[in-house]
Amino acid sequence: MGTDRSAEPRERGRTATGASALPRASRVRLDQPRPARKRLLPEYDPEAFGRFSERIARFLGTGRFLVWMTLTIAVWVLWNIFAPPALRWDEYPFIFLTLMLSLQASYAAPLILLAQNRQDDRDRVTHEQDRKQNERSIADTEYLTREIAALRMGLGEVATRDWIRSEFVDLVKEMEDRHSLFPPEAASESDEGDR
Repeated sequence: MGTDRSAEPRERGRTATGASALPRASRVRLDQPRPARKRLLPEYDPEAFGRFSERIARFLGTGRFLVWMTLTIAVWVLWNIFAPPALRWDEYPFIFLTLMLSLQASYAAPLILLAQNRQDDRDRVTHEQDRKQNERSIADTEYLTREIAALRMGLGEVATRDWIRSEFVDLVKEMEDRHSLFPPEAASESDEGDR
């Protein structure tokens, strides 16, 4: 009755030698980075490879590349037609030339596509930044529109220079009308009569 129950589970998993019979699972530490695994393929820097592919794609799209490719093919064909038979490496159907052009095309197409994908990614980022800038500009424009409307409403209640000028003109006309009703001599006679 007085046995320690917390010790029972520990004792159950032990053998006569005192070692644990259950396989011990290795704990994964989430607070530490995993050790680097060895890879079968060589590692490369994707950015450096992308820049390299863009340089090749830019070169393949130039007139200089077309001129060099045309000269190479022309020299290849002319050499294999007019060179002494012992020095020719690719006879008339030019199978080896076809193979070289196919090899060049099979590498050029993916490199061009990679360069286009990188350009698409840059364009996507640029469009996103433009969209955010447009949203900010629209918000600023709406804010300024509201502020201008508030200023107009506030200025509707403020006396402007033109309104004051028109009030002065009306006051001068009213004084002239009074002056014409009561000439200055009549006003002076009434003042003397009052005395």
